[in-house]
Amino acid sequence: MSNKTLSIRFGGKSIAGIKPVNQDAFAAHIPDNADREFKGAAAVIADGVSSCADSHIASQTSVTSFMQDYFSTPHSWSVRNSVSRVMTALNRWLHKENNLSHREQDNMLCTFSALVIKSNTLHMFHVGDSRIYHFQQGELEQLSQDHVRKSGGHSYLARALGGDRHLEVDYSTRPLNDGDLLLMTTDGVHDFLTRAEMKKILANAFSDPEKAADTLISSALAKGSDDNLTALIVCVDELPVKSLEESHQQLTQLPIPPVMKVGNQIDGYEVLDLIFSGTRSHMYLVKDRETHQQYVLKAPSTNFSDDSLYLDGFIREEWVGQRIDHHHVMKTYPCRQQKLFLYYVGEHIQGMNLREWMNDNPNPPLDEVRKLAKQIIQGLRAFQRADMVHQDLKPENIMINQDGRVKIIDFGTAKIAGIEEMSSPLDKAIPQGSVNYIAPEYLMGESGSFKSDLFSFAVIIYEMITGKLPYKEMSSSSAEINNYAELEYIPALHHRKDLPLWVEGCLRTALQPNPRFRYDAFSEFEKDFTRPNHALEAKIQHQPLLEKNPVLVWKLLAGVLLISNLVLLSLLE
Repeated sequence: MSNKTLSIRFGGKSIAGIKPVNQDAFAAHIPDNADREFKGAAAVIADGVSSCADSHIASQTSVTSFMQDYFSTPHSWSVRNSVSRVMTALNRWLHKENNLSHREQDNMLCTFSALVIKSNTLHMFHVGDSRIYHFQQGELEQLSQDHVRKSGGHSYLARALGGDRHLEVDYSTRPLNDGDLLLMTTDGVHDFLTRAEMKKILANAFSDPEKAADTLISSALAKGSDDNLTALIVCVDELPVKSLEESHQQLTQLPIPPVMKVGNQIDGYEVLDLIFSGTRSHMYLVKDRETHQQYVLKAPSTNFSDDSLYLDGFIREEWVGQRIDHHHVMKTYPCRQQKLFLYYVGEHIQGMNLREWMNDNPNPPLDEVRKLAKQIIQGLRAFQRADMVHQDLKPENIMINQDGRVKIIDFGTAKIAGIEEMSSPLDKAIPQGSVNYIAPEYLMGESGSFKSDLFSFAVIIYEMITGKLPYKEMSSSSAEINNYAELEYIPALHHRKDLPLWVEGCLRTALQPNPRFRYDAFSEFEKDFTRPNHALEAKIQHQPLLEKNPVLVWKLLAGVLLISNLVLLSLLE
């Protein structure tokens, strides 16, 4: 049984109607290559505002540019991130063109509605009064909301692409099923047809969407449409839903290589040394026999040949390393010849991991910590730009090479927005990373964000400075909380008295159990960790005793209660 793939058909038509110029535009595309899996299928419709002289340019440019730019965004980006960036760029360009115009009113404005079908999910983006409908089992549902204002018997667009510098876009998602049908129209169609008339036409649209789109337009024109008319129909033939067995078969297409020795060869690589051999994986120093370039070759252990989740993470690690090109993130490389076994090759980092550095530097100067922290932040921001979350930051996964350069490694549990949107039977709803470094939101069963990596990074910085952890250690078996209040922060000042108050305030902010109260950017942490922030300092100085030293407060209260009870007993005697 082969995997089901995304199969979509389109049928559309656009005419000027009784007007001299057609200011509508539409486009639809489903790629044939890997973009189909990572970017899905897209359809877009735009309607130029009739009062604007060049609105036909606005609609045509927006539709064409959207299709080109959306399918050019990185595979790691989520649909929402990709479309938002493309639409923001389009809006800025149109708004700039309107501002450059010497006319009294805007020249280029248009409505804009886009849908993307990725895996088994529909993503919708909408500005204006074009519409998106969902036709399923004979029922027609309008998914988009018209952005119009009514005044004096006339309707005016409340939102349009190019109208304002800051674009407000409606975004929503919904699951789809095989056999669903989606309809996109401009107001020249839906303002002149009743819902019943549209349903009747769409009842036979699945067999011939092109003919149904033509019928919608001719029917609206016959009923007196005085505007441009556009209808675009999207037929969902098949959605890519995998079974667990299919997923495992895909992951195990290549066999796991046996444990190798010095001198062994595999796919053009020669083993020079065994770096590490464990129950989960094996790492070798190898050289390319043709180029003589040295790499690290990592292969999974045969102990995990039936573990789909582990193999998924292994493949993910290679994928991430090939897509983040940053000097503070370990690179993985595509093989020059076809692989016959499951492994990957990465850059050879000569040096030590951060745990070893911490053991050698138990009480480091803050300036040394800052130098390493700055490099780690740069690497983490590369993950953030790629719409990824590392999810397993710990000292063992941060390397320092012989030149003092930091390299973040081990991406097997990385959260990749573009991949997370794909339906998968693999259950990944387990806490990621090492239990004493993962963010509390994972222990609450919530999904992570860059703020989760910020928390893990702050734990590492805290440990570098103090040699301790900021919260009571947990075991893997007890790694679960029901409320953020269960976690009690241990001030770094308790372990290192010479620590400036503003550094304590910085760490405390980054290590807030609830992600809402952490920094909103890595740069904010870096700024507060590098230069004195008097507001943070004052906050620590004027902190209530209960927050500053809760243990002491409870001891004092217990002492007062004990004395009160003794006094009461003496009076009763």
